Amino acid sequence: MRRALARSVTSLSTPPIPEVQGWGDAYDGSHGPLANFSQAVPGYAPHPDLHDWAAECARSCVASGYGLIEGEPELVAALSAFTGSLYGSPVADSEIQITAGCNQAYFVALMTITNPGDEVVLTNPNFFNHEATLTLLGLRPAYVDCLPENGFLPRAEDVAAQITDRTAAVALVTPNNPTGAVYPPALLQDIYDICAEKGVWLILDETYRDFLAPDAGAPHRLFEAPSWRDHFIQLYSFSKGYCIPGHRVGAMVAASDIVTETVKVMDNLQICAPRPAQQAVAKALPALSEWRAANSLEMQSRGAAFQEALGPVAGWNIRAVGAFFAYVEHPFGGRSSRDVARELAEGRGIVALPGTYFGTGQEPYLRFAFANSDAETIGLLAARL
Repeated sequence: MRRALARSVTSLSTPPIPEVQGWGDAYDGSHGPLANFSQAVPGYAPHPDLHDWAAECARSCVASGYGLIEGEPELVAALSAFTGSLYGSPVADSEIQITAGCNQAYFVALMTITNPGDEVVLTNPNFFNHEATLTLLGLRPAYVDCLPENGFLPRAEDVAAQITDRTAAVALVTPNNPTGAVYPPALLQDIYDICAEKGVWLILDETYRDFLAPDAGAPHRLFEAPSWRDHFIQLYSFSKGYCIPGHRVGAMVAASDIVTETVKVMDNLQICAPRPAQQAVAKALPALSEWRAANSLEMQSRGAAFQEALGPVAGWNIRAVGAFFAYVEHPFGGRSSRDVARELAEGRGIVALPGTYFGTGQEPYLRFAFANSDAETIGLLAARL
């Protein structure tokens, strides 16, 4: 008899994106081209210079060898300088850990700061990979409900109520996946203050920060707190802002002694993130600021187009929207959001993710990643819905 597989793995659901995209594959085209709002990828190509830099680096024999576990020095230096400039407080090179995407940054951070059996506070709804990672690491989730009447923002007092002596961290995402809600700096400060007072970590995933309005200023002021190194870990992804999800480059910003410990984890997971992509992004970070700003404006435009498209459609209500996503209440009360999403994909050629993939009580909602689609494709929604 074969020994049973790990329960922490077999208990997880199948990755949702391939399943939902399979529903789109069953669409017969009768309503026009497929409108795919399922996966959070930018609907345009990387900058051509970034392609050229990556190709140049890939041809280097040096880049074919192992790199520094913390990351390519050029990228570490570029990111520390950029982070210090954006947030108005210096960040040292020794406080940067480059990872193979932001999911890995989250995994590495939790492996470093938690022990099996610890609790991590998540929002409900939440990014499904964040919840799955807790299961894989033997951690227990606690949840803070984010309600539509509050724009799907967590309330600081509700976060505080979920923190116990078993809590190791609070993990938040802003701009949020799945809802698109942008957490105001004052709210983040309040939650940080709670975490600092109670002696737990605040992990803040800012994967989508490049799509805030270019004139929005710093997303928060947490790096200005004198004790941020004792309570705060920031996560980031280059996948979205630079349109390179396949190259797998992300980052963690944390105290130097935390990075010293994450090196041990990285050495056993990945050793180093892909080196050609790191070297290319190191050049892109300072050089492509205007391109990123233009893309941010484009995303603002797509968000507006999405709101305009759904505005006249009875029963379909946008409950939150921002950066990459809109969280939409469908009109079919009592029906599974999975069934609604599948029917839309197979019958109408609209691919969106069911709310039930993001937490309990999310059956009334679908997540639309409007960033994938241009205004023309977004305009197809009204007639089909």
